[in-house]
Amino acid sequence: MSIPDYQALMLPVLRLAAAGERRVPEAADAVANQLGLTDTERDELLPSGRQRVLHNRIHWAKFYMSKAGLIDSPARGRFVASETGRALLHTNPTSIDVETLKRYPDFVRFYNASSEGSSAETPATGAAAEATSTPEEQIDAAHAVLHAALKAELLQRILALSPAFFERAIVDLLVAMGYGGSHEDAAQRLGRSGDGGIDGVIDEDRLGLDRIYVQAKRYAPHVGVGRPEIQGFVGSLVGLGASKGVFVTTSSFSSPAADFVRHLPQRIVLIDGNRLAELMIEHEVGVRISRSVEVKRVDEDFFVDD
Repeated sequence: MSIPDYQALMLPVLRLAAAGERRVPEAADAVANQLGLTDTERDELLPSGRQRVLHNRIHWAKFYMSKAGLIDSPARGRFVASETGRALLHTNPTSIDVETLKRYPDFVRFYNASSEGSSAETPATGAAAEATSTPEEQIDAAHAVLHAALKAELLQRILALSPAFFERAIVDLLVAMGYGGSHEDAAQRLGRSGDGGIDGVIDEDRLGLDRIYVQAKRYAPHVGVGRPEIQGFVGSLVGLGASKGVFVTTSSFSSPAADFVRHLPQRIVLIDGNRLAELMIEHEVGVRISRSVEVKRVDEDFFVDD
């Protein structure tokens, strides 16, 4: 089964808290056992890769119930059901959700303050969102959409400009990744030869102890790179006595092309349009930071009563 959303986790979390003090990891294990979650589901991470999905949803279930006064925090990192929470359980509810929490004045004040403090929908303000997503999940989902749009725009811009610009972009990327020594050295080598199926050569390290040969194809998305083109590139490497090559395209590689390089004695790296855009974003080539959002949490080490 899939991991329940954070509202569906409120009742099982409150029941666990009524049985005694808990930590989120302990509650996550207990809930996972109750639901029969697989190891893969237990270990599933948010898109950011910084927290398990189950832990995140339990955290927010606990957080929202604490705003309604159903959960207390008696010690650092621990939580337990309050008298109000136990009273709710005594009514044998079939579920607990945000609408349930709205019965409690403290939660209503929190809910209204959250609504007034944001012009965009959040789990405290958007009915559809609050049924499925925690704040981190919404941030990650929005980031994924922006990331995908940015990758598409990068490739569109490259295709709209000249082949010479594409070569310069590859120079910038390889230098940003730590190859080619200085930018001037890389630019002198890459995009200058054009001999035997090789578009350029770039030093693998600043000392020039090894070289990487590069082939670049600025193709439209529907024009893929096939095995014959890879074979031609490899043949050029063999003729030069080279052992390392990078084939870059703005489109994609066919399955026969990808399979072909897996069994070669030479080390050939294929970079398709999607990977090219990912690397440009990762190494900040052709992009800049437009907006940063900091997400802060309570520093538990600060709140220690000596």
